[in-house]
Amino acid sequence: MKKKIVLAYSGGLDTSVLLSWIKDTYDAEVIAFCANIGQDDELKGLNAKAKKTGASKIYIDDLQEEFARDFIYPMMQAGAIYEGQYFLGTSIARPLIAKRMVEIAQAEGATAIAHGATGKGNDQVRFELTAAALAPEIEIIAPWRDERFRTAFPGRAEMIQYCADKNIPVQASAKKPYSSDRNLLHISFEAGILEDPWFDAFAPSNKDMFTLSVAPEDAPDKAEYVTLEFVKGDCVAVNGKELSPLQVMKALNKLGGKHGVGRVDMVENRFVGMKSRGVYETPGGAILHFAHRQIESLTMDREVMHLRDSLIPKYATLVYNGFWYAPERLALQALVTESQKNVSGTVRVKLYKGGIYAAGRKSAYSLYNPHIATMEADPTKAYNQDDATGFIRLNGLRLKVGATVEAEVNAPKKAVAAPKAKKAAKKK
Repeated sequence: MKKKIVLAYSGGLDTSVLLSWIKDTYDAEVIAFCANIGQDDELKGLNAKAKKTGASKIYIDDLQEEFARDFIYPMMQAGAIYEGQYFLGTSIARPLIAKRMVEIAQAEGATAIAHGATGKGNDQVRFELTAAALAPEIEIIAPWRDERFRTAFPGRAEMIQYCADKNIPVQASAKKPYSSDRNLLHISFEAGILEDPWFDAFAPSNKDMFTLSVAPEDAPDKAEYVTLEFVKGDCVAVNGKELSPLQVMKALNKLGGKHGVGRVDMVENRFVGMKSRGVYETPGGAILHFAHRQIESLTMDREVMHLRDSLIPKYATLVYNGFWYAPERLALQALVTESQKNVSGTVRVKLYKGGIYAAGRKSAYSLYNPHIATMEADPTKAYNQDDATGFIRLNGLRLKVGATVEAEVNAPKKAVAAPKAKKAAKKK
């Protein structure tokens, strides 16, 4: 009986070569799998292409709703953003893809899953850590970490020639200025011309690279106001219209893209130890992240917010590094879920030429009390300004003690030569 292998397949040059090479090298039956997580028209013709390339079967599963509901939304509740800039669009998609690959492998009786992630990147870790958590018995095949594969295909030219020799239908050129990866949350660009961190990706001459958003300078000259309604930390409506998580992401992507918001160019730290440069478009995610923070500012207890905020770098790093199914991420998510129980209400934002601005927030759970916060006389008498004197004195006590000790220790020593002089005079 032939070995069965489930391959993550996109129909591009790399995975087309992988499908054929794995089939021949392992003398195996290869089942192709492509997750529809918002690639738009990139999925056209995949079924026929996979079969012609040698797949015994192909799964093309629409996972967009699950992606939005069970992956993007929980991450947004956590306020996760990696190294202050990256909305984790690629990172959060990988555990979903790997999860479905494992499910297909189990249903088909396959003993291995394969992926086309390189040995230098983060995706290999994300795929394989997910498999380790969900199906520890399954074998992982990673051709880019196999010397036989790297020897056969040192570059794109060899891959293109291989496809020509094998009659594999691909559209590729020997030179590509960058690579891209698209899903519901974002599109990323890296490699090629972007490997020079001095290269200006947002220059007018590079406008054609971008897919989800217009350049801010080309955005409408008139600002647009958008309202988002939240229930327990999740956006449930946009501009008064109730929407599913998937519909929310699509609506916000369209609005954000129109106004050029959510563009990021950064040098980030990969899990494997090197720095890499990435350019991202995350129009809908940027709006959702911003608006969620606004409703939290109104409804979340200070200490709960500060505690959750202290965990954002940890949570974001877990997602980035592929630990979505790790017990520590699940534990953090439980805390996040608890923190969101009163994060409900409406936020109004203004979109204008690449910027997102707060234009109002309201909630039945608002902790903001204008009568207490007012600079005028407080009709509630909930706060006595005289109390601040003792409050400040107590908080300043340790600072005063510390300053006093510091001054005493560092005070100049007094001269002691005078008494010795007197003794010398008596001897005479």
